[in-house]
Amino acid sequence: MKKSDIGLIGLAVMGENLVMNMESHGYTVSVFNRSTDKVKNFVEGRAAGRNIIGAYSLEEFVGQLDKPRKVMLMVKAGKPVDDFIETLIPLLDAGDIIIDGGNSHFPDTARRTAYVESKGLLYIGTGVSGGEEGALKGPSIMPGGSAGAWRYVKPIFQAIAAKVEDGSPCCEWVGQGGAGHFVKMVHNGIEYGDMQLICEAYQLMRDGLGMTANEMHEVFKEWNEGELDSYLIEITRDILAYKDENGKPLVDSILDTAGQKGTGKWTAIAALDEGIALTLIGEAVFSRCLSAANDERVAASGILSGPKPVIEYDRKEFIQYLRHALFASKIVSYAQGYQLMRAAAKTYGWDLNYGEIAMMWRGGCIIRSVFLGSIKRAFDKKPELANLLLDDYFKNIIDNAQDGWRKVCAAALTAGLPAPAMCAALGYYDGYRRAKLPANLLQAQRDYFGAHTYERLDAPRGEFFHTNWTGEGGGTASTSYNV
Repeated sequence: MKKSDIGLIGLAVMGENLVMNMESHGYTVSVFNRSTDKVKNFVEGRAAGRNIIGAYSLEEFVGQLDKPRKVMLMVKAGKPVDDFIETLIPLLDAGDIIIDGGNSHFPDTARRTAYVESKGLLYIGTGVSGGEEGALKGPSIMPGGSAGAWRYVKPIFQAIAAKVEDGSPCCEWVGQGGAGHFVKMVHNGIEYGDMQLICEAYQLMRDGLGMTANEMHEVFKEWNEGELDSYLIEITRDILAYKDENGKPLVDSILDTAGQKGTGKWTAIAALDEGIALTLIGEAVFSRCLSAANDERVAASGILSGPKPVIEYDRKEFIQYLRHALFASKIVSYAQGYQLMRAAAKTYGWDLNYGEIAMMWRGGCIIRSVFLGSIKRAFDKKPELANLLLDDYFKNIIDNAQDGWRKVCAAALTAGLPAPAMCAALGYYDGYRRAKLPANLLQAQRDYFGAHTYERLDAPRGEFFHTNWTGEGGGTASTSYNV
């Protein structure tokens, strides 16, 4: 019997669709699921007549695979991944490859890579983005882990990945250890930010301008034909046009409480660990947390006061400002995400190709947009670019958008309508462009109450001073450190 090219464990929606995608590109795929009735239903139903082979035990599953065996896990992140690794190791031979395609936390992937390699096997932790449609038709794939495994999985991954206009696959090797899952984590953090920015624009139009879902549909339709052209703008356009069984916009009937699976939170925590000002994504995560306090907010709405939520602008004029604010804020979100990746690459010794990452995100994934081509060009032109805001293309966009961006944030604050991500983006921009911030006073405060020392403008960097501010503190200073 012909051996399978790859095996996949975990037949939920993403797993099934990846299998169908692989088979449609000429690969024979073995499948296994802990609940074996799912295997039977899949191979006798949706996969009937295809080069997809069901297995009803792990031993049978491993026996069906061509060497070096490639086993892809599409199971829930956390303990289930570790459990399958432990079960698989005794069944595999040296050089075989275990692949985790779930949303695992990157430190877990780094740990698992080292552990699996210690057993003589190879390990890949790969981000897969695009949802169920992407998994079936072509996702963005971000693999990392054991470098020696890449040549064996590269043909499969690049065949099933989304393709950009010139046919290039949205899949390339990211780096060792947890690099692949780190890049996927940052992707998801940026996704949080993009979604929050869109929701803020929606609320400003709905509550501040009094626009209907149909009217907003037309705005997002127009935006999707310009520089904001992206998957998330596209689906927002479609959502606003969708009617329920009573002919009313379905979006108006959905409870305003957002869920999250943790990847945005991980991104924010990683930024704190690296000392990177990831302010926009942080606000996006916290906005979901605030939305979850639905009962408290409803109660507070009858107690707490604020201005009338009306934006005093000509509607057409303000929508143009809003488009500028959305685009400028989006640039800041990506700039912050790329700074986080650069800091992590230094910490973990990864050699990340930032332009290539933009191309991996250019198609298939949730944050795909025409905008990513400009990011690739920026890093192709200057691979060591410190911040996207310093690239001429993005600098010019911000220059042109800045007036509208400021008017939108001011209007939101004046009307008492929350726009935390847009305002955080503007605050970051204004902070980043300032040669002098008020942290000199902050350092004086720290030295006053804790003898934490400070540096001086008229002394070399790295030379620290302490002042006895009260005359009673003495000359002993605390250890100097930076966070």
